[in-house]
Amino acid sequence: MANFHVLAGSNKKKAVAQPTVRQIKIADVFDALRRGFDDFWEKPSHYVFLCLIYPVIGVILITWTSGGNALQLIYPLITGFALLGPLAALGLYEISRRRELNLDSSWTHALEVRNSPAIPSIIAVGVLLLGLFVAWLLAAQALFNWLYGADVPTSITAFVSDVLTTERGWTLILLGNAIGFLFALVVLSTTVVAFPLLLDRDVGAYAAIETSARVMIANPVPIVLWGLIVAIALVAGSLPLFVGLAIVIPVLGHSTWHLYRKVVETPPAKRRRAQR
Repeated sequence: MANFHVLAGSNKKKAVAQPTVRQIKIADVFDALRRGFDDFWEKPSHYVFLCLIYPVIGVILITWTSGGNALQLIYPLITGFALLGPLAALGLYEISRRRELNLDSSWTHALEVRNSPAIPSIIAVGVLLLGLFVAWLLAAQALFNWLYGADVPTSITAFVSDVLTTERGWTLILLGNAIGFLFALVVLSTTVVAFPLLLDRDVGAYAAIETSARVMIANPVPIVLWGLIVAIALVAGSLPLFVGLAIVIPVLGHSTWHLYRKVVETPPAKRRRAQR
């Protein structure tokens, strides 16, 4: 337990240099996406296999909520599940990192993140995301209770019809998405590069979150655009019974690694190692 560290990095004797944040352009966001596609297409069958669990989880969530008179939680669960995306993509960051270093990048290496010295910090930030996910579900349920009370539609057809054709339904859509946007903005601002940074450098949970916040402040337009791309891609991937997520999630995961490389400067020692 002596090496268990969360808030600070593993190096207690030397002060860990604060990661340097760069300013990027919108073109860099699309270049990160292109590089993410390159990583995915290198060995797509491996990555699709790795991410099949996410579409399966999506179907299970819908089945559970439909059978448990919790239809109002289907949409919050689907959109809120995206809040956990940065954590779920850890293995994909590792694959991109290894490919960058010209190391073996077969899918089995995605599991090597469990040996990272930053695991305690990764868990800490993951708990933060889980807390935000639960808070989002509670907020969504509270909004639904405020608008509907005990008058809850009993079938998915009746629920969809009510949401799309009544005033309270449109209020639910507008306020629900506004609240969801605030949660997504918090997640984006605190974790946009947190997990790739921790996987690359064990700087501690606080520094990872603080660096993500500085990335957002230095690049508000590109990072908000990135968040919008992620949201649209996840919605598009969810529509055909979540099957599309098996492609969308790995591409976004790999792209996040390359976005991290663009906005956070690599220390000289690591840069030399990557060039060998």
